[in-house]
Amino acid sequence: MSQVSLPQSQHPDLPLTALAPMQDVTNLWFMKVIAHYGSPDYFFTEYFRVNDTSRLNRNILAAITENDTGRPVFAQMIGESIPDLVRTAKELCNYNIAGVDLNMGCPAPRIYRKNVGGGLLLSTEKVERILGELRQAVNDRPLTVKMRVGFENTDNFYKILDIINRHSIDLLSLHGRTVKDMYHGAVKYDLIAEAVKRVDCPVLANGNIHSATTALKVLSQTGAAGVMVGRWAIGNPWLFNQIRQALRGEAIAPVPLVEVRNYIDRLWQTPTAATMPVRSRVGYLKMFLNYIALSVDAEGHFLRLMRQTQTEVELLNLCDRFLVADLTKTLALAPYLGV
Repeated sequence: MSQVSLPQSQHPDLPLTALAPMQDVTNLWFMKVIAHYGSPDYFFTEYFRVNDTSRLNRNILAAITENDTGRPVFAQMIGESIPDLVRTAKELCNYNIAGVDLNMGCPAPRIYRKNVGGGLLLSTEKVERILGELRQAVNDRPLTVKMRVGFENTDNFYKILDIINRHSIDLLSLHGRTVKDMYHGAVKYDLIAEAVKRVDCPVLANGNIHSATTALKVLSQTGAAGVMVGRWAIGNPWLFNQIRQALRGEAIAPVPLVEVRNYIDRLWQTPTAATMPVRSRVGYLKMFLNYIALSVDAEGHFLRLMRQTQTEVELLNLCDRFLVADLTKTLALAPYLGV
């Protein structure tokens, strides 16, 4: 079966950029926030859980049906029941999606123990069957895969790349760590380079791309068609614009910390904020601040003090103290190491 054309990039002269799907983060609201600071070429939804009783999650669906960012949105699924994956893929194709993406990389133990997400990498036979059936079901839209280089080791890596070729997958997003690595240790960019050579579809390099400089290095080292950024776009929503500036050879415009303070306000005003208990709201914001803080001060004072705050007032006052007091300070272009 021939491959399907991917959606046109807004920047056809440059490598692709994508925001990685992140559960409990990449909802409609966060996509809109990111779009305000400079959209990637592609968005991916949080995963739709697929099993024999599953129905399309309305909140995740909103990231497709109510998305006014102007950027293509791929719908991601996670599951292992082939009839239900096929059913769900067909249902998703009734909506304005850029394509259907299969999660074969989620490293959360509660996920891979169910033989879904990263757990699929343990069985090449299962991957073969799933991709074969999905390719037949999804024949007028791109069918894409997000995966890691292996589960515990890379023994199945090349076999799975060959399966991806056999079923004419349209785009591969490859995180250069194993499932068991989670987010620790070196990213095997050399294996991403091997995948680029071996598969017939474009490859997005994923894993620890925390700055525009890193993005350029990874693109050069791997020959990938583009980069997919996850956690580091939480800490720096300007990153996609900065990557494009670097690719064009332009100077990267530094972001004043006062702008970071505005970004935090934007995050704080999530549509569900009014119904969230204050403690939950503070916890929600800290999830983002854990990444933002890594580029605020080299000593890690902001990060340490932020984690100690307990109330809304304490937290926002601390943000003011670090981000608004000195208007000349800017967000670091890469996170401070060792913070």
